[in-house]
Amino acid sequence: MSRLIFCIAAVLLAGFVAGCSAEDQTNNPDITSDSIPLGEGFDFYVLSLSWSPGYCVSEGGDADERQCGPDKRYAFVVHGLWPQFERGYPEYCGDGEKIDNRLAGSMIDIMPSYGLIYHQWRKHGTCSGLTPEEYFDVTRAAYNKINLPPSFSGLTETKTITPISVEKLFQAENSGIPNDGIAATCKRNYLRDVRICLTKDLASFRSCPEVDRNYCRSRSMAVAPLK
Repeated sequence: MSRLIFCIAAVLLAGFVAGCSAEDQTNNPDITSDSIPLGEGFDFYVLSLSWSPGYCVSEGGDADERQCGPDKRYAFVVHGLWPQFERGYPEYCGDGEKIDNRLAGSMIDIMPSYGLIYHQWRKHGTCSGLTPEEYFDVTRAAYNKINLPPSFSGLTETKTITPISVEKLFQAENSGIPNDGIAATCKRNYLRDVRICLTKDLASFRSCPEVDRNYCRSRSMAVAPLK
């Protein structure tokens, strides 16, 4: 889909254009698809991408200052990479190996909160069957696999969009995401997360009806602007 066609589609789908980026999103994974460490004890992954401005405004004073301080300008960041069953998901699978500050610090560019990083390892990473280093390598590889819709870049004022339109914008940039393999979620009527289901080797997107059913039920939701 050409850039011009994409921008027109964004208008038709969402009723807003935040401005198409001057540069294309590119994937530069740190590890190749054939070297992805394979976890065990679950069926597939859910990559949850958080729209950081939506997190900051909906959480207010409870938001992490490192992520939401006045000098911060994060867009889509990783909320987490979650091992999932076809029904339900495992969590807090034992104490697990501890992660050190060096490893946590290596993820700050895409997970801008130490508290979030430690929590995601305890709740989800310990259920992956991977070491901390492997789990966060796979998390980064999953993030790098996703082409982020350029229409979110440069957003300077609050816009309104439907949940299905957010999903369609991601599908337009990432061929192969099935309709029941993605879910846009909201909190306090703000876009919060986009959840995308992936196979354990990250080789392909896949259906996940249970995750899909947890989409935002509001007819429309607000997209908080970048600062």
